[in-house]
Amino acid sequence: MVDEMATIKVRPATPGDVPELCSFLNEIIRIGGTTANETPFTSESFTAHYLAGPGFVSCFVAEDTDGRPCAFQALERYDALPEGWADIGTFSRPDAKVRGAGTALFAATKDNARALGLTAINATIRADNVGGLAYYGKMGFVEYKVDKAVPLKSGRLVDRVSKRYLLTET
Repeated sequence: MVDEMATIKVRPATPGDVPELCSFLNEIIRIGGTTANETPFTSESFTAHYLAGPGFVSCFVAEDTDGRPCAFQALERYDALPEGWADIGTFSRPDAKVRGAGTALFAATKDNARALGLTAINATIRADNVGGLAYYGKMGFVEYKVDKAVPLKSGRLVDRVSKRYLLTET
């Protein structure tokens, strides 16, 4: 883990970020165990999902000291969520995690979500993703539901833990 906490820059994602963000997200998918995504993204499918799709709310990028994206966080809406809620996904470069990137990203995401009038953020995390569960807990998310034995493409069953962050509270 690289300690660059004081130098993290967070900004909205742009189409120019897609190749690098897509590359490290696909590496996370390949490694397995931490994301519900099981199918690699193309640049086009990444853009449609994280930057321009019908449910798109926001996507922020954290940069390392070299100006390279080291993590990103996206919010999207979909019909299964209550009105005023968005779903969050957070991904960091697997080869060189930057300390504090997730905290910096969530500050930007939370501020933007409040400005857009959202009332809550949902995070659904695989129960075997210990790091993800810890991260969202540290950010103040509270568990409200567990979907038991959700099948992966391989047939393996894994619980999915849903946590929420209420934006209407301080």
